[in-house]
Amino acid sequence: MTFEWEGIITFFGAEDLDRVHAFYADTLGFKLYMDQGVCRLYEVPGGGMIGFCTHVPPTPGEKSPLITFLTEDVDAVYSLLVEKGYKPLEKPKKNPRFPVYHFFVQDPEGYKVEIQRFTE
Repeated sequence: MTFEWEGIITFFGAEDLDRVHAFYADTLGFKLYMDQGVCRLYEVPGGGMIGFCTHVPPTPGEKSPLITFLTEDVDAVYSLLVEKGYKPLEKPKKNPRFPVYHFFVQDPEGYKVEIQRFTE
């Protein structure tokens, strides 16, 4: 079974989103894709996105990044992971805080991976 992936977002914790914006948008020229209040997502030239969130604690030295893959077929990916023996942390659901439908699973190295699609 194959899926048509639409992109990737890697999230990092941040304390000051304005300072983050000044570096990534104003200095490096990354386009602001979406401002969710506590998260800002930037398009990475050449593909993918990087996000910074104040509700994700910056924890240097730990496996804190959240790797997010985008697909319209979140449920099919969930089914495939279960079929392959992985144990997602929850079933796919609409997030009450952000406009996404998603679920989480840990990769073999312990990184948290999110499979999601935007609902807006």
